[in-house]
Amino acid sequence: MARDTAQVTRPRTGYPYLDAGLDQPGSVLAMAHRGGSFHPDLEGLENTLVAFQHAFDLGYRYLETDVRATRDGTLLAFHDAVLDRLTESRGPVSELDKAQVRQALIGGREQIPTMSSLFEQFPEARFNIDLKSEAAVGPLADLLASANAYDRVCIGSFSERRMRRFRSAVSRPVATAASPREVAVLRFLPGERVVGALTNSAVAALQIPHRRGPVRVVTPALVERAHARGQHVHVWTVDEPHEMHELLDLGVDGLITDRTDLLRDVLVARGQWMGPR
Repeated sequence: MARDTAQVTRPRTGYPYLDAGLDQPGSVLAMAHRGGSFHPDLEGLENTLVAFQHAFDLGYRYLETDVRATRDGTLLAFHDAVLDRLTESRGPVSELDKAQVRQALIGGREQIPTMSSLFEQFPEARFNIDLKSEAAVGPLADLLASANAYDRVCIGSFSERRMRRFRSAVSRPVATAASPREVAVLRFLPGERVVGALTNSAVAALQIPHRRGPVRVVTPALVERAHARGQHVHVWTVDEPHEMHELLDLGVDGLITDRTDLLRDVLVARGQWMGPR
């Protein structure tokens, strides 16, 4: 049965990134995955300034991306460990310097953006950042300090070790997501005392797939448990309207999508769109 999403209130976390729009009942965080990489206008242009501008122009104020560091410590918005899939250049990002990487063109036309350029280009946007490499931990912490961007980001990673290093490296609290192990604890283990002992108190959000193989990860019980702990539930990567409706009916707090056009239409129709129209 569908829930009355106007009555589903995102928990107040204390992080401005997550608490924006709480005065708008039922609103959720709509995030453009790599700028909306499956939008028909953006084929082959994921994680480019063109893609992020496209999402911003649609009204998205939450942009999802990935970060890796070059050999000389430049922080790039780039998903893959190597350049091969998206550009005509070759080689691991970590073994190249900034000048070499800037010669690589995504889709044969767009430079790989630096994270500092994204902060500058989109001062009104917030960024959901997947920390992809150990080498990026220090540069990301430094960038947040120099740009005073602590309230503009939520950081996640599949590596729990990487997240521990990041949380130790920043000089003030930043919204961060649970590791896969912590998600599993929250999803499957009973008892709040056990869960509390096995999860990090700094976790502000669960950023998870709807399903993993035959296992349904996002359930009503998980959403309720996360909310009771003051944590958000964000689901990736959701590109089909019927699945968007299903998850929104469960009361999730954010959706990450490649189809920025479809998610915007769904949220506007439901009265849950938070961005400009």
